[in-house]
Amino acid sequence: MKLIVAVVNKDDSSELTVRLNKAGFMSTKLSTTGGFLKAGNVTLLIGVEDENVDPCLKIMEECCSKRSQVVSTTAGNYAEQFFTALPVEITVGGATVFIVDVERFIKM
Repeated sequence: MKLIVAVVNKDDSSELTVRLNKAGFMSTKLSTTGGFLKAGNVTLLIGVEDENVDPCLKIMEECCSKRSQVVSTTAGNYAEQFFTALPVEITVGGATVFIVDVERFIKM
C-alpha cells in the first residue's frame, strides 16, 4: 500500500477530488498555503494499493495543468518612497506529489 500526498492548486482541487472519487479513490483534503504567492493550495492524502498508483497519478495529471498567470509586483525606490506595480508572468498549477510506503493501514 502507498500513501500519495499531493499538493495542488486550489483551483484544480474540486475537479480532481470529483474525478478521484468517481474512479474509486478516497482522499482527505487539507487546506494549505504556500509557494511564491502564498496562494491557497490543497493537500490531498490518498491511500492506494500499489497497482493503483499509476491510474491515480494519471487522473492528477489530467486535472492539474500548469498555466501562466500575470501578477503585480511592487518595485520602487524606498529612499524617495516611489512605488509602482510591475506585471510579472508566473507559472501556477500542476502538482507536487510524494508517494510513501505504508507499513500498516488501520481503518476504525
